[in-house]
Amino acid sequence: MLIVWRVGYNRPNFEPDRPSCLFMDHLSEIIDRFSLQAGVFYTGKLCGLSNFNEGAAVEGHIHLLRRGTLSIIGLDKSTIVLDKPSIIFLPRPIKHGLQAKDTDNAELICATVTYGSGSSNLLADALPDLLILPLAESPFLQTNIDWIIAEAGQEQQGRQAVMNRLMEIFIISMMRSLINKGEIAQGMLAGLMHPQLKNVLQQLHNHCAEQWSLEKMAEIALMSRSKFAEVFKNVIGQTPNDYLVSWRVGVAQSLLKQGKNVSIVANSVGYETASALARVFRKHTHMSPKAWLEQQ
Repeated sequence: MLIVWRVGYNRPNFEPDRPSCLFMDHLSEIIDRFSLQAGVFYTGKLCGLSNFNEGAAVEGHIHLLRRGTLSIIGLDKSTIVLDKPSIIFLPRPIKHGLQAKDTDNAELICATVTYGSGSSNLLADALPDLLILPLAESPFLQTNIDWIIAEAGQEQQGRQAVMNRLMEIFIISMMRSLINKGEIAQGMLAGLMHPQLKNVLQQLHNHCAEQWSLEKMAEIALMSRSKFAEVFKNVIGQTPNDYLVSWRVGVAQSLLKQGKNVSIVANSVGYETASALARVFRKHTHMSPKAWLEQQ
């Protein structure tokens, strides 16, 4: 089932605490951990139909509708029509198409979104399948778009690299805006805004090699075991143990890409042997650490 959030229209009933400097630093750490990267591949007017994520896709997409009317097709067999400047964010590989007639005057900026540890991870999974955000809801994001457009119109060395970095800044700014507004209702980012769960997640992230028990996590959250397990599953969407394993695998993937030995990586994320990590890694990714690294 496709999960679509139209931010500003159907806002989740979730009121976060005011974010602290510590949280913002932690968000940066998470983004760095998962190596968020964007690649701008089109700026201009759309006329006709463009299809995305055909075949074995491994990337998400972000489309910025600057002006005009645009139809999004192929999502859950429905068509979404936008006639106001909007952000269309698909953080994971999802087959879709964009369509506009010449008279629609649709002007777009399109970019791919990839993550260092693959197309699916805790960062990507913390977001809905499709997020639509009217730019009127976050006018400060328009500044980022203006920078990208200005760079696209210049014939200078490094233009593509600058546009890509600006798009990454745009995506991070958008995530921060959604978190501050309480628009992220479930997943890791929602947990980092929860008054009791955020302390647990920060400890898990910073000390994933420790031997964690449900009792220890619940104690940090100042909850009973049963209450903590219930709240964690409702907010994060995973059990505490499943989340810890997902985080450990994500950290392991990052370390493997840095050229670390599998045994060292295993010890770094809480497993005594390389074979123990390999069992968990294979269950999570359907590949051994070596096969996954070769694929990267």
